[in-house]
Order: sequence, then structure tokens, then C-alpha cells
Amino acid sequence: MNGYVLTEEKLAAFEAYLRKEEHEKATIEKYIRNVQFFARWLEGKAVTKETVAEWKSFLQKEKYAPGTINAKLSSLNSFFCFAHLEKFRVKFLHIQRPMFREDSKDLLRAEYERLLRAARQTGDKRLELVMKTMGATGIRVSELAYITVEAARRGRTTIKLKGKIRVILLPEKLCRELLKYVKKCRIATGEIFLTKNGKSLSRRQIWREMKKLCRYAKVEDSKVYPHNLRHFFATMFYKATKDIVKLADVLGHSSIGNTRIYLLPNGK
Repeated sequence: MNGYVLTEEKLAAFEAYLRKEEHEKATIEKYIRNVQFFARWLEGKAVTKETVAEWKSFLQKEKYAPGTINAKLSSLNSFFCFAHLEKFRVKFLHIQRPMFREDSKDLLRAEYERLLRAARQTGDKRLELVMKTMGATGIRVSELAYITVEAARRGRTTIKLKGKIRVILLPEKLCRELLKYVKKCRIATGEIFLTKNGKSLSRRQIWREMKKLCRYAKVEDSKVYPHNLRHFFATMFYKATKDIVKLADVLGHSSIGNTRIYLLPNGK
């Protein structure tokens, strides 16, 4: 085979495969978006080892961040594995593991509290509870769907993703607030955090709503995004327990190496 033509039908099959493998919705969207980007860049040309290498060089010349380039290459490599085209797989850029976390990303407890207060004062109880839930449990934004009326009543939820199962305990105070909220919103069962149309909140919507709080809360914009609440939880949990193995379990990490990234010092 001298080349492989990337079509919409093949992309659709790849997306179906990712769903079957129970990848998170955000991961599927990222993989498809990155492969589509590569397909547009090809402009109808066939996929070859040479064109893949040229795309990698193109990304570097366009000054994409190394982490971003590797994320795009990872998506493409996943597609090649799916399509049994392993010979087209490309090597990642070598990135030295950081020794310190950027100060601009370090969300302090006082700043977290100001964000909660700002959401409350602007009348956005849903956003306040979303941030409280993520900050108190360390769940991913894509896992908010597992915060249900039933889970709030039990004080725990079971998250099942990528063939892994973990139980997350919900603090008693948080459960009381969640149950008070669902009573007011007349949510009898199922997911708690919904749009006005009854759909799950999207990552983009939560990100956008959090960014609006920055001015009210007087917190740097660079610190305010959903995933940073997971970092905040990890930092607080480790300070209280000094147990990185337990933290890895709570966060759902297969490798403690991934957990260590959450605990990098800020270099001060």
C-alpha cells in the first residue's frame, strides 16, 4: 500500500470504535478533532509515512506547544492503531518532565473560597455547587454526570469509565446542599447538574461560566478552569493525608507518576 486515503466514513468508524471502548466524551471529541485537523491539512493527499512526518514538522514550525503537538500525535497514532496502520505511527516530541508547577496555575484555598462566594453572590447556585463538588471530591468535569440525586442521598457515587470502577465519597455537608438544591429545582432523580433543557452540562459551558467569575472573585484568569479544581483537591488531600497511593486511587490514576504531576511544588 503506497498510501491511505482518510475519509469521513473512516473517521465515523473511528468515532464509533472510541465510543464502544467507553472513552470519555471529551477524549473522543479531542481525538476526532485532531484527526480531522490532520485530514484538512492533507488536502486530499494520501496518508504516508512521509506526510505524517511533514505534519509533525508543520506543527513545530507553527510553534504549537510541545504538549499540544504530542496530544495531536497521540490522537493520530490511536487512529492508526484502529485502522491497522501501525507502520504510520509517529514518535512523540521528547519533553523533559517539569520539576515545578507554574505559580500562575496554583489555586489557593482563599481564591477557591472567593470563587464560591462570587458564584453565590451572582446568584449562580448551580455553578457554586459544581465547583464545590469538584473541589471536594477531585472528580473530572466529565464525571459530574455521576453526581445524582441517589448519590447525594447515599453519600457516595460509583464511577465507571474505561473499564475501571472507583467509589467516591461525598462529604455530608455537600450532600445536604445538593439535596436542598434538587428539592428547590424539583429534580426527583438522576443527574443533578443539568441545563435548562435537561441536558448534561458541557465542559465548555462550565469553563465559560467559571471565567465570568474571575473579575468578581478577584482571581487570576489563568487559575480559573474546571481541571484546576481537581489539582486543588489533590493538593488539599495530600496535605491532609500525605498518602499519594490513596490519592492516586481517589483520582482514578493507574500510575502514581501521573499523580505526582498534581503535586509539583510551585518553585518558590
